[in-house]
Amino acid sequence: MDSQPTSSIAPTQIRLLITGGTFDKEYNELTGQLFFRETHVQDMLELGRCRVPIAIQKLMMRDSLEMTPEHRAEIREACRMSRESRIVITHGTDTMEQTARCLGEANLDKTIILTGAMVPYKFGSSDGLFNLGAAIALAQALPPDVYVAMNGRFFIWSNVTKDRQSGEFKELSPT
Repeated sequence: MDSQPTSSIAPTQIRLLITGGTFDKEYNELTGQLFFRETHVQDMLELGRCRVPIAIQKLMMRDSLEMTPEHRAEIREACRMSRESRIVITHGTDTMEQTARCLGEANLDKTIILTGAMVPYKFGSSDGLFNLGAAIALAQALPPDVYVAMNGRFFIWSNVTKDRQSGEFKELSPT
């Protein structure tokens, strides 16, 4: 008889905060503009066959270039008020590092992972599904702090930048 190992530990629920960004943008074929309608995160979780308990909370649907300090304070407060100690935030990539710093400096004693996409999910060739899956896995595995998860890598909040030439996230200074 072969027996499969089983986990007697139930997975920890993760709070998933939606703030907008390329993850959730759609394309208007008439005007050529990108816009927000509704979040695609639930569809992404279903497509990825996610079995982790997730509480989804939509905070805003905003391009990160339009985020103000007040928006970042709203994100920080949602993290602070969350019953869950493990949080994933979908966020636009253009100012993700600024929000990560805002959260890191708040020292919330929670594992917070910010992730995004370079290509909208609705385009069909988005990196968002991969990044979301990685962020959910990292939220379960990393110790309390704030991280950015993109392209199969993760970065601590105080040592990350978006390289605008390559379109990738990198460490400010290699460790």
